[in-house]
Amino acid sequence: MTYCLAISLNKGLVFASDSRTNAGVDYVATYSKMTRFVFPHNRTLVLLTSGSLATSQAVINAINKDIADPEAKFDISKGKYLHEVAQYIGQLSQAEQNAHADAMEKSKSSAESSFILGGQIEGEKCEIFLIYPQGNFITASADTPYLQIGENKYGKPILDRIISPTTSLEDAARCAIVSVDSTIRSNISVGPPIELAIHTDGVIEQPYHNVLTANSMMYKSIQKQWNLGLKRAFNRLPRFDWEKPNITKEG
Repeated sequence: MTYCLAISLNKGLVFASDSRTNAGVDYVATYSKMTRFVFPHNRTLVLLTSGSLATSQAVINAINKDIADPEAKFDISKGKYLHEVAQYIGQLSQAEQNAHADAMEKSKSSAESSFILGGQIEGEKCEIFLIYPQGNFITASADTPYLQIGENKYGKPILDRIISPTTSLEDAARCAIVSVDSTIRSNISVGPPIELAIHTDGVIEQPYHNVLTANSMMYKSIQKQWNLGLKRAFNRLPRFDWEKPNITKEG
């Protein structure tokens, strides 16, 4: 299991992902689930992955192979619109799953992977797409300007309460970290390091990128302040009638 999210804002895009791919009593593995592609004066793209690690890695390998092949019919540096790139990635994912369908069925295993593609083509607006294992995809909306893949239920409430298109990139980044941390606290299959990327609208270059380990001062500070803030807010909730002190009037 994993947890990744992307947030679409008026000023750009924010991406975050955990790094745990397997969890058990005696085995924990970590892999980056965030891949960044930059084509100067053309486009900046970020790809997040969830699901079968084998399928995800095969898709990324196929992407890189097509980029390096001058005779490839299509690669992610081509296409006038970002949805064309999303469709291409969906096709690669479907091809990889179909190649191993019989073996996966015999072993009763799943080769499914989901992806979030986000970025900006020069001259176009910033966009994010959720690409399903079946190859089809959706985009975010103004009412729900974020997308999630993997173990998404624990990190959703803060996104619903905080995020809007007018949220700043910095606030959205902090919100994304809390969203991932909330999932880490509730599900052992999601774990650090947390990867964070921020793309500023109109800036076609490497997005800001940071990796927050469990011992990162920034990560620990956000955890501490969020926990303290929740406790303070909880303690300020209204009291029930039976908790209020009795007030008697004299004479």
